[in-house]
Formats: sequence, structure tokens, C-alpha cells
Amino acid sequence: MAGFHYVYILESESEPGRHYTGLTTHVSRRLKAHNSGQVPHTAKHRPWVIQTVIAFRSKERAAAFERYLKSHSGRAFARRRL
Repeated sequence: MAGFHYVYILESESEPGRHYTGLTTHVSRRLKAHNSGQVPHTAKHRPWVIQTVIAFRSKERAAAFERYLKSHSGRAFARRRL
């Protein structure tokens, strides 16, 4: 959907339990980048599958939620709720 910003959580198929959280405006394009090795941080844990995607109209709110999910309490929240 145009105009949205997405916070996504990926899970590694090669290492179940390993997750990556990111922010994008185009989820399928970003997943392809992760799975093709274009993202250095995730390249060695390929392939990735989408676990959760949350849409925001506001880029600022999406970025704030992504930062929260990457914090200690945000990771705990995601393990319990997402």
C-alpha cells in the first residue's frame, strides 16, 4: 500500500530463533534484498521469512516503534506478543 511505512520482523530459516527487525516502505523488495545477501547484517543467516509486519502512516512513528523493538524491553515484548 502506497504511503505506508512498515516495521517488519524476519526469522532465519537456517537458524530458527534468530530474528531481524527493520523498517521499509516496500516489504517484498526488502525481503528479496535480505535473501539475496545485499544486507551485510543478515547475509550469513539466509534464508529469511517474514514473521510480522506492522504498517504505519507516519514514518516517525514507524521509526520509533522499530527503535523500541530493538531495545531490551522491545525484544521481550516481541517474543511474548508478536
